[in-house]
Amino acid sequence: MAKQKINIGTTPADSFYGITVTEKGPYLIYGRPPLAMQYIMPNEMNESWFFQEGRHFSTEDEPTALCRCGASKRKPYCDGSHAKHRWNPRLTAPPEAIIDNVDITSGDEITITDNQKYCVFARFCDAAGGVWNNAEASFDRQAAKLAVRAASVCPSSRLMAWKNDADEPYELHYEPSLGLIEDPVIGASGGLWVRGGIRIERENGRGYEIRNRTVLCRCGQSSNKPYCDGSHAAMRWRDELEGTPEGETVPEKIY
Repeated sequence: MAKQKINIGTTPADSFYGITVTEKGPYLIYGRPPLAMQYIMPNEMNESWFFQEGRHFSTEDEPTALCRCGASKRKPYCDGSHAKHRWNPRLTAPPEAIIDNVDITSGDEITITDNQKYCVFARFCDAAGGVWNNAEASFDRQAAKLAVRAASVCPSSRLMAWKNDADEPYELHYEPSLGLIEDPVIGASGGLWVRGGIRIERENGRGYEIRNRTVLCRCGQSSNKPYCDGSHAAMRWRDELEGTPEGETVPEKIY
């Protein structure tokens, strides 16, 4: 079996953590990582600014089956609805590194790499003047901070921030954990936020790149499965989970 690629800046989780993407059904979660709602919280300008943790869910069953078709009546868990629901479970994402085929924006201090295929419409990139503008203006210390902050909190790793003389990007430290993204500003629920280098593979054993942060589709409508492509936002998909943002927040100081 080919060795899984590891995204630069990522520390793989212990081997007992893992996610198997079944070909026509749920995600199977191994290792009992914490699972909690993660709310995209706005600043005073109503721009995406930080994540705040909410209600927790059990992953004590080994494995825990999480819905990926979007139709389960007992979300976030699978209830077998994928067998009758009209959806396309086909896994179309190539086994590529996320820094392949990126757009690059550079300033005096900071460079941003951008793989738009992995946009999950979390919109942290638009805040405070925009990550690209701030990277270009990174001769200014505050602009540099804002560029690094926006790229580092992007849940999918679409955006990565690099100091121009560094070999690795800035990365927040995450313990192996899972988040159910909620986006109250647009009234939609998002994907499954996989953090801390948890391995993801198909039933046939083919592994996807190991990443410190990535987002898997939960609505069943992504064109880049198993990854989220923001389709939940266009369709205003809701998982109807109850909870409130009242736990820990991300990010901490990173630059």
